[in-house]
Amino acid sequence: MSSRDIIRRVLDRDRPPRIGLTFSAFEGRPRLNDVIGVGPAPNPAFDERRHQDGQGGECWWDEWGCLWRRIPGKTKGGEVIEAPIKRWDDLATYRPPTLDDPTRYENAARVCEQHPDMYRLGGISACSFDTARYLRRMEQYLLDCAAEPQRVRELNRKVSDLVLAQVSLYADAGADGVFFCEDWGTQDRLLVSPAMWREVFRPDFGRLISHAHSLGLTVWMHSCGYVADIVPDLVDLGMDVLQFDQPDLHGIDRLAEFHDRVTYWCPVDIQTTLQTGSRDAIQGKAREMVEKLGAGGGFIAKDYPDEFSIGADASWQQWAYEAFVDAGAFE
Repeated sequence: MSSRDIIRRVLDRDRPPRIGLTFSAFEGRPRLNDVIGVGPAPNPAFDERRHQDGQGGECWWDEWGCLWRRIPGKTKGGEVIEAPIKRWDDLATYRPPTLDDPTRYENAARVCEQHPDMYRLGGISACSFDTARYLRRMEQYLLDCAAEPQRVRELNRKVSDLVLAQVSLYADAGADGVFFCEDWGTQDRLLVSPAMWREVFRPDFGRLISHAHSLGLTVWMHSCGYVADIVPDLVDLGMDVLQFDQPDLHGIDRLAEFHDRVTYWCPVDIQTTLQTGSRDAIQGKAREMVEKLGAGGGFIAKDYPDEFSIGADASWQQWAYEAFVDAGAFE
């Protein structure tokens, strides 16, 4: 059975022969990986104008018109220091990037064609939040959510329109699903209240999921932090896969309550279990996750791609892999 067929059966909870697995190589040796990601090609006309600011910072522009800054050797992703929509009047004349240009997805189509036995995921910019928040700067955007929610909806819709165009292009390219990242949680709560999330943001999620499903694509979402308050909403809207790097933050038993309606895509928890460095703890948690989240389908195990940043040893994730493979084989 191909990886693509296994993932399909995992998502359908149709008694797959094993759990899904998406692990990178370990010490030069490949591990089981059922999924391949594709994305848009760079815009050849865009210049990020990367430069030093004279105060130890590195700065660059992104396609959305945001100016970013980071401190080399200390910060990785950086933060937005200048947003393109400084006043709401700017929204009317704002022009988003050319992510709806079909020529930027020609290579994605080739990759999909070259890997018919893998499950192909197209990376989209966001649902809306992960991009829209930077177009005003994060702190201003959160203030806007409370003070001017209708304006926020307008901004979100502009982003959402472009995201839906991306979804259509991935369908044309032969992808099986789309994947996006939106970090909605701190360690103990959402970034906005559940009520505000439902009022301002839930409609965009419904729009994205409905559009993707109408084209035969599944929708996969990553979020960091505690988002348990909106998991029922996401499940009700038809989200296919939830990717959590901290499943223990929500509680495995609590996640298992939705096991028959959504698939989870997780490593062992990167801030609790993995950090113990204990083979017994890591492998015990991996077996628990398979037992509670993967019986009959509904679970994909993965590694965490940035061990250095979390101070983890690669062998710790190898222990998890061994347990996932062993406990996750159903035939």
